[in-house]
Amino acid sequence: MRHLISADQLEREDIERLCDMADKIRENPQKFSKILSGKIVATLFYEPSTRTRLSFESAIMRLGGRIISTENASENSSGKKGETVSDTIRIVQSYADAIVIRHSDENSAENAVKVAEVPIINAGSGKNEHPTQALLDIYTFRSSKGHIDGLSVAMLGDLMYGRTSHSLVKLLGLYDDITIYELSDERLRLPEEYVTLMKSKGVKHVRCGSFDDIPRDVDVFYQTRVQKERMGEQADKLRTFDLTTSIMNKFSDDSIIMHPLPRNDEISIELDEDKRAMFFEQAKNGLYARMALLYEILFLG
Repeated sequence: MRHLISADQLEREDIERLCDMADKIRENPQKFSKILSGKIVATLFYEPSTRTRLSFESAIMRLGGRIISTENASENSSGKKGETVSDTIRIVQSYADAIVIRHSDENSAENAVKVAEVPIINAGSGKNEHPTQALLDIYTFRSSKGHIDGLSVAMLGDLMYGRTSHSLVKLLGLYDDITIYELSDERLRLPEEYVTLMKSKGVKHVRCGSFDDIPRDVDVFYQTRVQKERMGEQADKLRTFDLTTSIMNKFSDDSIIMHPLPRNDEISIELDEDKRAMFFEQAKNGLYARMALLYEILFLG
């Protein structure tokens, strides 16, 4: 694998291999601490980020590599002067062995690859995709549940503009006997292209009107925040489906709670101590999943 631009690039065997490698790195990080020695990775973030940027930068350094970084690149780079992403990539690739990019433009990663002579990793492209988040989500499913086949997942919140759900649907479609329960405001439903994709992959898709429509023994709640920055004023007029203790009391003790973060009010703070809450562990898993990806692209690639 040279680039990772879309979840479409990943096959089931790719995911299993990367998850296995993430486990190996977690178990023996010292063994992998110098594999990127002499490598420099550039992180170009045109949109705000905490978990993705810092986990990538930590992953690079823990593998022995070095970073050059631009946070808020839309303001703190030549992008503010009107430089195109393509021109930025042409310049930065002269300084780095790989580039991790996040941008508000849905086609940013694809445009980067067209001119890149070094590997490109998509760290989030507008409302389109977030493939490394989906990879760490699958890794969290596997670590928590022990399997992916047969899982039932309740996807909540902003599924229209939430790029994490888009990439996750693509990866779940690679597995057998998957059921996705969708619970969101009608204006935030999964775009039809993903509904069509699920149908083509044999994923059972159920649109729900309330929590009562979700089975008590659902395996995973995948909550997302409303992408207010992409919606404007209409964001304040949406129906929300927040997870609280009273809601979760209706569901199985084995129904885990995940969220790509950051959260607002869609998961109550009172659930932080619930043993089913996996969102902080999920964020930690991002380190190992991204270390595995960097290992494959920069060391094996």
